[in-house]
Amino acid sequence: MYINNDFSRLEINLKGCQENYRYFRSRLSDSTKLLVLVKANAYGHGAVEFASLMEDAGADYLAVAYPVEGIELRQGGIKSPIIVLTAGTDSFEQIINYGLEPGIPNLYSLKVLCEVLEKRGLTGFPVHIKLDSGMHRLGFMTDEIAELTDYLSSCETVRVKSIYSHLAAADEPDSDDFTRGQVRLFKENADRISSVLPHKPLYHILNSAGIERFPEYQFDMVRLGIGIYGVSAIPGNQLSPVASFKCKVLQVKSLKAEDGTIGYGRHGKISPEGTVIATIPVGYADGLDRHLSQGKGSFSINGRRVPTIGNICMDMTMLDVTGVDVKVGDTVTIFGEDPTVSELADILGTIPYEILTSVPRRIERVIVK
Repeated sequence: MYINNDFSRLEINLKGCQENYRYFRSRLSDSTKLLVLVKANAYGHGAVEFASLMEDAGADYLAVAYPVEGIELRQGGIKSPIIVLTAGTDSFEQIINYGLEPGIPNLYSLKVLCEVLEKRGLTGFPVHIKLDSGMHRLGFMTDEIAELTDYLSSCETVRVKSIYSHLAAADEPDSDDFTRGQVRLFKENADRISSVLPHKPLYHILNSAGIERFPEYQFDMVRLGIGIYGVSAIPGNQLSPVASFKCKVLQVKSLKAEDGTIGYGRHGKISPEGTVIATIPVGYADGLDRHLSQGKGSFSINGRRVPTIGNICMDMTMLDVTGVDVKVGDTVTIFGEDPTVSELADILGTIPYEILTSVPRRIERVIVK
């Protein structure tokens, strides 16, 4: 993994990760399997590192978005079953070679896979059938189930390991009736598919919000995503923060009014009494959204919150540390316990997912025990 420098890092709190895992596991029956999503570089936490933690924790399955992500995990030594949720049709050879299990959202994809398997003389290859129960993104619609069952009833090249769907609004109480309708439709169509199979595949539809708010629909397996990383769908339910984005102060400057302005565009204004700034080695190329410039965002240093001043640069940001005891080498928390990733997301009018996945690979991931 490419390491930015000694000054910035994303700390992965092992204890917090374990606490969150136990919390979600406690909401499930002993027989329910738990799949953990490690797509998008494990939501920015470091794919191989976090997948290894989940293997140790006892996760039954891992899931990624694309084949290249699954290949990275295999090359990193991950042995767990891995579902590729967006398998496409061009990478089935690699999926087979690396022992990955594709999600199948339509009959065309299934037929292409079966052609590849037939050429290689393979049978019983594990697949996961994706149903569209209302998200309307990927998956078989209700009027496509009959054609799918006809094909599966005479197909020996694949073995349906699971049937799954995705909830569109499990974290929105106003949409609870819609969510329940999704579950009903999912089960009806999943049962239709299972009726033509020689075995009972796993059913799964719950995401993190679903596990917290609809545990009665856990079926055979659930998919744990943002929740394992410390973000809850229940207001006031404080999960343990897992990722803390930290860096160190590069330089401290005391500026006088006559020194003019700070940063690009001269948007950083020096007060008449003077301003003390600290420059840190994190910018928008490191996932620090430029909309947090000019005091809209503030970070923690030596127990104090200090605002940005001027515009965030590509690789650096200036902070107004006037009146705060700060020196070169002091640690700055961009997000973690203070401020939280949810707080930054609220300021930016987005969701924690975007904040976490915006931290690039050039920032070192460090597991903290």
